[in-house]
Amino acid sequence: MNTLRILIVEDDRQIAEIQRRFVERLENVELCGIAHSLGDARDLIDVMAPHLILLDIYFPDGNGLDLLRELRARDSSSDVILITAAKEVEPLKSALRGGVFDYILKPLVFERLEEAVNRYRDHLRQLSGLVQIAQKEVDALLPRGSSEASQPAPTDRLPKGIDSITLDKIREVVSSGQWSAEEVGQAMGASRTTARRYLEFLVGRGELTAEVTYGSVGRPERRYRV
Repeated sequence: MNTLRILIVEDDRQIAEIQRRFVERLENVELCGIAHSLGDARDLIDVMAPHLILLDIYFPDGNGLDLLRELRARDSSSDVILITAAKEVEPLKSALRGGVFDYILKPLVFERLEEAVNRYRDHLRQLSGLVQIAQKEVDALLPRGSSEASQPAPTDRLPKGIDSITLDKIREVVSSGQWSAEEVGQAMGASRTTARRYLEFLVGRGELTAEVTYGSVGRPERRYRV
């Protein structure tokens, strides 16, 4: 797949505009529409057949989780990343049951969206390259289905792009205080992109936590701590 078609479904027009600008910064991505209601979203999905939908939960005309369930009930090929301010556990449970690809809490940070879209692209690439599957391919595509998903992975099973030496350096840097990806990169002599990849990996393993803060100019920034 050369170009990934993305649809934004967000009723708040200012937030939708921020998401539009973020999407247009991504490589090999086409924004195929913006819907401010679930009714408009259904029409655009039928016409544009997006690969990926960036979906909020709460709308004046309904609930985004209902749209997610509709897509799954009709075996739609469109996948969904939920982007929401809902921090309750029940929406997350419903989203996971509905087969959501990712769940991102607002305020949306560009780096978090970029990481999610890149993982989705890798996911599609893995699927397109399969003819028959073995258990290891299934485990790679469905990490939550593995009983070892919540346990630290052995060094020889680290994913591609993650090496144990750099991982240990990251752990050492963030062992105290709260750090941004840029600060970690500077401390260890690496790029912000590389530092962020390792930091998000450690967040996924439960070794670090991340929260969004705002700088002096109001720009959201993701910061990490043990």
